[in-house]
Amino acid sequence: MKARKYAALLSAVMLAAAADSMPAVSAEEAPSMRFTLADAVRLFRYMAECPDGDAVPCDLDADGAVTLLDWRLMVQSLDTAEEETWILEPKGTVHTGEATFYGGGYEGGCAMLDPVSTDHWITAMNIFDYNTAELAGAYLEVTGELGTINVLVTDLLPEGKKGDLDLYVDAFPLIAPAEKGRVPVSWKIIPLDTAENAPMQYRYKEGSSPYWCGVQVLNHRYPIETLEVRNADGTFTALPRQNYNYFLAESGLGEGPFTFRITDIYGQSVIDENIPFTPDETQTGSAQLPL
Repeated sequence: MKARKYAALLSAVMLAAAADSMPAVSAEEAPSMRFTLADAVRLFRYMAECPDGDAVPCDLDADGAVTLLDWRLMVQSLDTAEEETWILEPKGTVHTGEATFYGGGYEGGCAMLDPVSTDHWITAMNIFDYNTAELAGAYLEVTGELGTINVLVTDLLPEGKKGDLDLYVDAFPLIAPAEKGRVPVSWKIIPLDTAENAPMQYRYKEGSSPYWCGVQVLNHRYPIETLEVRNADGTFTALPRQNYNYFLAESGLGEGPFTFRITDIYGQSVIDENIPFTPDETQTGSAQLPL
């Protein structure tokens, strides 16, 4: 789960900090407020993006800068009861960045969602928010100076800064004059419209067999955080996500049918049972993520 993944990351950085002879933080010095693991991860990301600490919303030691010591103070004050329920971000979180445009994304996009319906406007997303295909297939509401449109994330914008989008060429003029080329925008994740009255689908990667298998989730209401498969003993095993937007079972999953547990970035989970193993066709399940 994400909480354990980031707990390992935080522990590793703490060890690195100790190796650099960072001064210890006493119990008396620790802040009296309580923080969640999400707060610590956000501060860690903030420091990575703003190394000079020009803004100090988390200057816990009041030295005029946000440093690793502030992060260490926050980690020491984690409310561990919150860890297992941590989510990527609250629903409706608004992101800001810049938008450009290009002519790709409907075919050959990094999210490997072909064929992409032309009923949707599409976009490529910066590598930071895309985050190893975490937001592949996300549905976004994008707002610029001329208006708001909804777009599907189908591709990657490797050179973009955090928050940046590269809209399909015909979609860009709906939010800003095309001659500007690059404009400020805001965007947020919204429920996928086609998921309103239809269940999720599952596609097996070309070359899948009972002994090696890649699984892609389609038509999900919100971005997928984890895909787990139920074992014979009733427990679930998470399949690692790949950059190419499939969850991979290196040793295969057997002949099927399978029971999957899907968890979105908001911590919402559903179980979809009796999904046949048919590498030559997409399977439609019976479950959909809640609003």
